[in-house]
Amino acid sequence: MAIARDNAASLFAEGGASTLRLILYLAGAITLMVLDHRADYLQRLRRAANVVIEPTYRLAGLPAQVARATRDAVVSQNQLADENRGLREQLLLALARLNRLDALLAQNERLKALLDAQHDLGLAVQFAHLIDVDLDPFRHRVVLDVGADQGARVGQPIIDARGIMGQLVEVLPATSVAMLITDPTHAIPVVVERTGLRAIAYGSGATDRLELRDIPRSADIKEGDRLITSGLGGRFPAGFPVGIVATVGIDANGLFTTATARPSAALDRSGEVLLLQDQPQPYGPPATLGGAAAPAAAPAAATAEGP
Repeated sequence: MAIARDNAASLFAEGGASTLRLILYLAGAITLMVLDHRADYLQRLRRAANVVIEPTYRLAGLPAQVARATRDAVVSQNQLADENRGLREQLLLALARLNRLDALLAQNERLKALLDAQHDLGLAVQFAHLIDVDLDPFRHRVVLDVGADQGARVGQPIIDARGIMGQLVEVLPATSVAMLITDPTHAIPVVVERTGLRAIAYGSGATDRLELRDIPRSADIKEGDRLITSGLGGRFPAGFPVGIVATVGIDANGLFTTATARPSAALDRSGEVLLLQDQPQPYGPPATLGGAAAPAAAPAAATAEGP
């Protein structure tokens, strides 16, 4: 029992000493806080402590900063990739629209040129689109979107706004095939506009060249001369542009002059053409004003047949 009382006394004694120390510490802390609040005596100490502790704070927050920076970088990269993808798509779409607009403008120019040619020539024509092209060295053909159902027929000449392109060689119900003047098997009668010299322009197998062969050595033909259809043969009407003489020379035997010409028509670029219709040819004397000549001719004929 005596031992138990001694232990309890020591415990209470230690508790009283601890409480006293706590009170002293609190009093000292309050005193320092008051003094620091009134006179800022511990300002330098706090600054020194901050200098010492700040690296610890930064080191402790470094993993979070690295994680946040990594997340921002990944998000930013993904956003930039999405934005770049969207911008590329918009650019491609804009370029496609621009190219389409250029194509439409070029098509409008070609159509306007065709309409102007039709108006200037005053001919009966039929409009057609090219739907296929065959331009190998041995065969220059194009397919048009008009056929027998639209009145197309074999032998019908086709032109563009610049000149003769060729003629129809096959007509189907809804389409037709035309042979270009540069086809190796094609030939067209022409005349030199400047001198009236007649010749035959043969296809060379190249879309930019026609050949004129067996021209007399004394013939007057030179570079830059304009070739037009002569009307001979009855296939192509006279007066349509065919080409421009590019070179003039002598054949291998030295007997004849030869020449090459650039076709006037845009054979490798035209997408729309005109089919020439037959032009009515007037027969007999021209009608007089008021139609008086026709009644006069009938009695004369009757009188001649009467006796």
